[in-house]
Amino acid sequence: MNKRQSNPAILFRAAGLMLLFIALASQPAFAHLKNGELAKLLKTSAALTYLAEGFLHIVPYGYDHILFVISLFLLSPKLKAILWQATAFTIAHSITLGLAMYHVINPPLHIVEPVIALSILYVALENIYSPKLRTSRIGVVFLFGLVHGLGFAGALSTLGLPKDNYFTCLLMFNLGVELGQVTVIVLAYYFVARWFTNSASFRKWVVIPVSGLIAVIAFCWAIQRIFF
Repeated sequence: MNKRQSNPAILFRAAGLMLLFIALASQPAFAHLKNGELAKLLKTSAALTYLAEGFLHIVPYGYDHILFVISLFLLSPKLKAILWQATAFTIAHSITLGLAMYHVINPPLHIVEPVIALSILYVALENIYSPKLRTSRIGVVFLFGLVHGLGFAGALSTLGLPKDNYFTCLLMFNLGVELGQVTVIVLAYYFVARWFTNSASFRKWVVIPVSGLIAVIAFCWAIQRIFF
């Protein structure tokens, strides 16, 4: 090797060692961690990671779950009504998510995903044909929540859970999902319900056309997930 080839290599290695030294020097906390503190720090980091993953699974990547929550919201966009539905949905999907992740049940995703699309279609059509919120809708939302929980489990299975922190990360993922759903509800309330629900034309110009659009999208998803 000649000098022209060796000099750049030496400089590159020196620069690498310098960067490594700076990185180590800038993290003094790790040098003073007591026994067990590093493990706690890593567990906390993992929990926060799964919290973020759960949130991102709804906002912005969970298009189907977002449309489902919006569909629930449209028929009666009052906070009390939507919170009752959201609570039923939360309890239901938490049950099936936990059961699936602990391998008590093993849902086939090629069936779960089309049913999720059909659940969105059903709720959107109910918004169109039902002039008001019925008590029976809570039961329907609960049943669909069971299905959506299986969908969450499918997504989480691909991500995986750390064996030494399994329950905590599962709980944090579920909490992230809830935060995502609450975010959708709050935004929908602020940008829609707060301004338009007192209008006599709200159902004509908002509920029916938006629900119709959601129904078309959900129908296309169902066809795609069944046949493709």
